[in-house]
Amino acid sequence: MKAKLKNLIIKSKEIILDSALENGAIVAANPDKGYYPKRAKDYHYVWPRDAGYICVAAQMLDIKNIQEPFFTWLEDRPEDFKKEGRLFGNYSVNGPIKVRQFQPDQAGTMLWAIFEFYKDHPADFLKQEILIRRLADGLTDNWRGKYFFSNTTDLWEENHRKTSTKVENNHTYSLAACAHGLILADRMIGGEKWKEAAEQMKTQIDTAYIKKHGAFVRNHGKIDDFNLDASLLGLVYPCQIIKPNDPRMVSTVKQMEKKIIFDDGGLHRYEFDYYDGEGSAQEGAGAWPLLNFWMSIYYSLKGNKTKAEKYFTWVIDRLEDDLLIPEQIFSDFRKGIKPLAWSHAMFVIATKHLGYLK
Repeated sequence: MKAKLKNLIIKSKEIILDSALENGAIVAANPDKGYYPKRAKDYHYVWPRDAGYICVAAQMLDIKNIQEPFFTWLEDRPEDFKKEGRLFGNYSVNGPIKVRQFQPDQAGTMLWAIFEFYKDHPADFLKQEILIRRLADGLTDNWRGKYFFSNTTDLWEENHRKTSTKVENNHTYSLAACAHGLILADRMIGGEKWKEAAEQMKTQIDTAYIKKHGAFVRNHGKIDDFNLDASLLGLVYPCQIIKPNDPRMVSTVKQMEKKIIFDDGGLHRYEFDYYDGEGSAQEGAGAWPLLNFWMSIYYSLKGNKTKAEKYFTWVIDRLEDDLLIPEQIFSDFRKGIKPLAWSHAMFVIATKHLGYLK
């Protein structure tokens, strides 16, 4: 296992560097590379959320030459970002919007990535003042105390699950990412309205725990969505809104382990997920390695290394000889997107939390 982990860390460095393009963009996967499977969906686009996690993982690998070029790309390239202050689903590498869905968690994630990159040298936060203000103001200008004024889509970016402008509802993970990002923006350069909005968002997150359900719900408000969703792990890491030993989080994870873990340890996105990344979607979705690593991080923070190892090694044991971590692992012939840079990023972060990355 030690040799495999060492080689996988080396491979992850390669994949992360391959995802960083000449113009500063960081793509979710790079199909220009010969290792990219021919049947997989094209992910040669920029999802700022993915890029945020990739930037943080790169720093853990002592890669420090892709973050600032990406921050520059983000400030300058994304269509309508300067005008509206909002980040949409994903972008072509030269900037045009590919999917026009307002996904507020992306701004929160980027504020976290900026903070992580400069936190050891706080004076350097000012290098990104324009970008920090645009990201934070883009969130608060759209926030109405209990919900976002615009329709929002969560990190799984499914059109049928947009929040309504007529019915107060929020995606719980999205709020956590936004609240955390706004708190960090306030720490970086100061902004009273950012902190106030973050506290309002945290209040809404608290109400998203439904006692009789025994879990946080993934969408809460006038109408609740009770389907268990693995993204709720984000409330603990990286968002730090809920403590890992908080009984509400413990109960939520217990429900996840009952309802969305299959094949003796593979974590799926949510109940009744059918997306497979190859276009057919008839056979049902697979387990997402990045979520297994997310669960491993949760248990590392909770102090349960045995369970952290269990979810971590479930993925490692199923990797093929090429050591490319896919978007999903299936029990049949499907390969899906391989490799997914976010999967490699979460592997790196989980490895760091387990103490295997010095």
